[in-house]
Amino acid sequence: MSLDRDIAMLSRVPLFTELTTEQLRLLAFSAVRLELTPGQVLFRENAVAQSGYIVVFGGIELSVGDGTGKRVLTTCEAGSLIGEIALFIETIRPATATAIVSSEVLEIDRKLVRRMLNEYPHVALRLRATLVERLQATVGELGKVRDQLIAVDKAQARR
Repeated sequence: MSLDRDIAMLSRVPLFTELTTEQLRLLAFSAVRLELTPGQVLFRENAVAQSGYIVVFGGIELSVGDGTGKRVLTTCEAGSLIGEIALFIETIRPATATAIVSSEVLEIDRKLVRRMLNEYPHVALRLRATLVERLQATVGELGKVRDQLIAVDKAQARR
């Protein structure tokens, strides 16, 4: 895939929509392209995470071990960003990522993101705003789940 196509793809990833073409070029040029065959593991649950991955094409299944086997959480398709938290902080992979069809991903290393944030402080502010919005949305969704669980507990207590 050409550098221009990689830049276009990166520009559609929600976390990177505020980046300039030059900043996207830096990401695209420095990213590592990985080709995966069906069934190939990209990373395993509980592994130390030092990078994020953007699905170029194909499909990546995220699953966790549940003691009796695996439980599929979701399938990530072209344009999906997997492991975005690892772009900013050292963390542990919460799930195993496995290619379900022939797939290609771009690996973006945390060191690259940090370098970009240091060189372009205004990018850090834009990314921060994006992450804050997403965190607020997640907190709102968790509040709804909490309310549902409380309702279930109350219903069970009445029985």
